[in-house]
Amino acid sequence: MSQLQSSWEMHQQSMAYLPDRDMETMAASTSLPDPAGEFDRNMPRICGVCGDRATGFHFNAMTCEGCKGFFRRSMKRKAMFTCPFNGDCKITKDNRRHCQACRLKRCVDIGMMKEFILTDEEVQRKREMILKRKEEEALKESLKPKLSEEQQKVIDILLEAHRKTYDPTYADFTKFRPPVRSNASNRGAARSSSILTQDLSSEDSTDLFGSDAFSTFPESVEPQMFSNLVLSEENDETTSMNIDFSHLSMLPHLADLVSYSIQKVIGFAKMIPGFRDLAAEDQIVLLKSSAIEVIMLRSNQSFTLEDMTWTCGSNDFKYRISDVTQAGHSMDLLEPLVKFQVGLKKLNLHEEEHVLLMAICILSPDRPGVQDTSLVESLQDRLSEILQTYIRCRHPPPGSRLLYAKMIQKLADLRSLNEEHSKQYRCLSFQPEHSMQLTPLVLEVFGNEIS
Repeated sequence: MSQLQSSWEMHQQSMAYLPDRDMETMAASTSLPDPAGEFDRNMPRICGVCGDRATGFHFNAMTCEGCKGFFRRSMKRKAMFTCPFNGDCKITKDNRRHCQACRLKRCVDIGMMKEFILTDEEVQRKREMILKRKEEEALKESLKPKLSEEQQKVIDILLEAHRKTYDPTYADFTKFRPPVRSNASNRGAARSSSILTQDLSSEDSTDLFGSDAFSTFPESVEPQMFSNLVLSEENDETTSMNIDFSHLSMLPHLADLVSYSIQKVIGFAKMIPGFRDLAAEDQIVLLKSSAIEVIMLRSNQSFTLEDMTWTCGSNDFKYRISDVTQAGHSMDLLEPLVKFQVGLKKLNLHEEEHVLLMAICILSPDRPGVQDTSLVESLQDRLSEILQTYIRCRHPPPGSRLLYAKMIQKLADLRSLNEEHSKQYRCLSFQPEHSMQLTPLVLEVFGNEIS
């Protein structure tokens, strides 16, 4: 009897989660799921009473709808039947109405139990429970954050901007000066891989400020405007001592790659909603100060955790740390850069989150030289709100846990990488024979400090 009571209690609990349907039928049948997967879903189910097609477990036994209803009615009426024959009629689908006594006996024999039939009060209680549950689910759904149409439109624009400015086939890499990898071993360059790589539809590097957004920028103002990007003349010997400038065989190729990537960052930025509303001077300041950071973000798309390389198509364009040291950068930059790439990759960002992070990076109001900080801040705040809402709505746990905070921390990491890159670029630019290998666009964006 205790086993029956336990079974009945489990049944009562399960009833609270049954889908909404005809409550009378549901209450009367109290159908149960197959126990422990005894029945293959693809196998035909047979009524244990009459052999007709069964519709599930009803009152603790597999039966058809007809025998389910017959048993319910018989138990509720407390009917007493007498077999007009010898008491052992064979019940079939065709003759099941001929002998109610043997049919009821067969119901009991296969395990149907009257204790599983709900009373009218229980039916009402279950109806109220189901209604309450539906109301709670509706309330929960209404309180769930949703992306507005405007927010979704911003995301769609950024996705389109990224796809227009990033070519995952890396076909344009063949247009760069070819990579030349020296066999000379560079100190500390043996373990990872390297270089920011991202490509997109090509623009001529001379067209950096060629669009109408930049065409009004007067050349005479250029020195003052870009002076904010020139790093202080601190005498940092550490970086320069870690770089061997005697053979920079990869510098021409990687200079072309970075120049190309800068063009694509510019193309992406121009499509960020609100960016073109900024003054041309602020657009240029934001682009110049964020370019290397966005290139590092975009390069994560080609970064592979398996071998810590940036893989951009063929082996010619598979970049390791040793390649970047042969372009004039030391491990002071490359070690934290690889750590950053690994951490970012492990966040498993959606493409939507990736493009929002890049846009937030570009629209940073605290960049040196920004004039209209309030407008830039409002644009960034809008993107940050969209990112947080997207994570809550679309990024399932556990990946979404603290994801926004982790992404913002990546922006802080990029600032440190940017600072180290600037120091090392300055050391490189002091070498005229190497600065000659750089493109006009690289010199323009990172600053030509050759005296």
